[in-house]
Amino acid sequence: MIRIGMLLYPQFQLFNLSVATVFEFANDFLQQELYDLTLLSEHGGAVRASCGVVIETVPCSSISFDTIFAFGDNNATDGTPGLREFLRRSYKTARRIGGPCTGAFNLAGAGLLDGRRATTHWFHALKMRRDYPAVKLQEDKIFVQDDRVWTSAGATACIDLALAFVEGDSNSDVAKHVARMLVIYHRRAGGQSQHSAMLEIGPRSDRIQKALAYAKRHLSDDLYVDKLAEVVHMSTRQFSRAFADETGTTPAKAIERLRIEAARLMLESRTLTLETVAREAGFGDPDRMRRAFIRLYGESPQSIRRRILCENAASHPPGV
Repeated sequence: MIRIGMLLYPQFQLFNLSVATVFEFANDFLQQELYDLTLLSEHGGAVRASCGVVIETVPCSSISFDTIFAFGDNNATDGTPGLREFLRRSYKTARRIGGPCTGAFNLAGAGLLDGRRATTHWFHALKMRRDYPAVKLQEDKIFVQDDRVWTSAGATACIDLALAFVEGDSNSDVAKHVARMLVIYHRRAGGQSQHSAMLEIGPRSDRIQKALAYAKRHLSDDLYVDKLAEVVHMSTRQFSRAFADETGTTPAKAIERLRIEAARLMLESRTLTLETVAREAGFGDPDRMRRAFIRLYGESPQSIRRRILCENAASHPPGV
């Protein structure tokens, strides 16, 4: 059984506790108690979340766990000296320690992120850089693993982090089942950007949202404007005008951004060739994909893949 301790303090962000459901659904699917969850605080007793919900906890002083989650609050406030000391002690015995969202500030305050790669909620990235310059912050990642220390971006990224734990503890089939139970469209890998193309394009109407959702499911197809207009039962001219009004860009540029996002995620795989990535993402050939990447990122897919693989190798040194 894997014992997980979830460390809270007053005004913690309640959404972080959604990771508990990930482990609950994993237990249900496996029909065994793979995970045992305990809510902790420095002194035990009732702890009030930022939204006013009160959670009962047990003291953390003398308990040891396989896995620790150190949660944070809405303002990226450091935990107390007692909590930081508990985290330092836990690091010596726990198999892994996670700091989802602003919980990364608690890990940084305990010195556990010094010299390590980490991420946090994009909104608090500047504060992390200012307050903890020894942290190698990668603010655009969904989650980051550096040895036994894991951190994630804000809000729903804590679910991606927990799903990565489930996959590592069991297998990808269990993680995929849990994602489906949570009605998650797909599990995001750690290297994926915190900034979703769908969110940045930001369509307002159901019709434009439906067209983009269709495009995202059919990136390898020829996605001409008249095809997207047909999907949402609009004329090509009406669709193009509505799309530009709502998103500030053209359908072609929006689809390119979706393809780049999908291709960048596929670049994390060592087994997929650039030709396969380009084809699956809908670019057709690597040269067309390269030009699109340079327009957006200023560097080629090859360069991005090399950096991702180097970062992954640093996270999994031989013998660890």
